[in-house]
Amino acid sequence: MLIIHHLNESRSQRVIWLAEELGLPYRIQHHSRGSDYLAPDSLKRLHPLGKAPVIEDGDVRVAETGAIVEYLLETHGAGRLRPPAGTEDGRRFTYWLHYAEGSAMPPLLLKLVFGLLPARSPALLKPLVRQIAGKAQTGFVDPQLKAHVAFWEAELGRSDWFAGDDFSAADIMMSFPLEAAASRAGAR
Repeated sequence: MLIIHHLNESRSQRVIWLAEELGLPYRIQHHSRGSDYLAPDSLKRLHPLGKAPVIEDGDVRVAETGAIVEYLLETHGAGRLRPPAGTEDGRRFTYWLHYAEGSAMPPLLLKLVFGLLPARSPALLKPLVRQIAGKAQTGFVDPQLKAHVAFWEAELGRSDWFAGDDFSAADIMMSFPLEAAASRAGAR
């Protein structure tokens, strides 16, 4: 049985969603962040960086959402939820699968971090930190997010889904950046 190691407020819901779509039997092993918002030692025993999600499939352990998605599709997918390799949709699939974490998430993470900085600063520095964080967001992060959202809308104007006319695991991967953009960047 597949074990999905889930950390609260992490991106592992996409792995759970994919396991559901593929009809895989799985068990969720929950891990909770500490008051420092870092991963617990239980995850660090599975992955040196304490990252989640991590899956265990028999003797195989895989970390990083994109790598997990590729592994599950190759091992258990039977050709489902991915367009054929060597096709335009197959190339789009690979692009969006990796774009979700490689390009879409960095500005969303910056938005989160710059939003948290003022509240986590010493009282005397809060006004200065708020001003610096605000300038970083309006001068760099927000324009980047606006460009990404416009790109997503244009791509979805080409087809029903990110990798063509059929739902795929690339759409599952893009769900987290879309949700994060809706909550952090005001995209609707």
